[in-house]
Amino acid sequence: MADLLSKWRAGLSKTSKSAFGKLANLLGASEINRETWDDLESLLIQADLGIETTGDVIASLRRIVDARGLTRANELHSVLRSDLLSRLKAPPVLSWNDHPSVVLVIGVNGSGKTTTIAKLGKHFCGEGKSVLFGAADTFRAAAVDQLQVWGERLGIEVVAGAPESDPGAVAFNAIQSGIAHKVDLVLIDTAGRLHTRFNLMEELKKVYRVAGKALNGAPHAVWLVLDATTGQNALPQARAFRETVNATGIILTKLDSSARGGMVFAIQRELGLPILFAGLGEKMEDLEPFNPDAFVDAILNS
Repeated sequence: MADLLSKWRAGLSKTSKSAFGKLANLLGASEINRETWDDLESLLIQADLGIETTGDVIASLRRIVDARGLTRANELHSVLRSDLLSRLKAPPVLSWNDHPSVVLVIGVNGSGKTTTIAKLGKHFCGEGKSVLFGAADTFRAAAVDQLQVWGERLGIEVVAGAPESDPGAVAFNAIQSGIAHKVDLVLIDTAGRLHTRFNLMEELKKVYRVAGKALNGAPHAVWLVLDATTGQNALPQARAFRETVNATGIILTKLDSSARGGMVFAIQRELGLPILFAGLGEKMEDLEPFNPDAFVDAILNS
């Protein structure tokens, strides 16, 4: 557990230092007063919790302070930790009852989808699962090449199509191959697309529908990859993808490169979707199942 917390602290060091690092000075031995609340509110907004989530946190802390009769600012630290932790849901246990189980991986350009799929492949292979990749990002040749390279390194079969071929056909073939080879998981990469582009989002709907034709009930999960460095700007993306193809979970990438880790709280509040994995570094083993306790302790450096 100590090693795990160290990994989360290292991955979230930018968030911890940029905003939450000021907590020690803010929550010193002084009396709790109006300035304390104003400074704490400013700090939480800087950490990218968002206006509404920050307002909820401050209101909750005020109620606890009044109820317990707290007077010293340093008493707020443990109260803040408990409140933040209560706002994060533990990710559900991933159970794969269908063989194969099909996971559609979606997101905007540059979010790190293809690399994330490779990391997911390594993660699930480490759990003893058999995995197949579907390279349905047919509009970016580099994405197919990249996934094939990762597939070779990891010993995972990659089903791909010709450049600019129909991504739905690639998804269909990947699922059929997964059925034939009796694999546990088929992870399908899709083209990065702007959530504001109607035609591209309609095409994503088609891939979703085709998956269901290839295997009844597929896709069994739709995971949205969000770039943590975009902060609150990720929320409109997430809403659009959730409505278009019924996203079921979120993977946060580049948390180690972001000072906006507080976005996690806004995501939970606004979307209600579970955060399944978090990218804490560039190495293959740096994709971690989301751990609310480790996350909160890391950003508070507690």
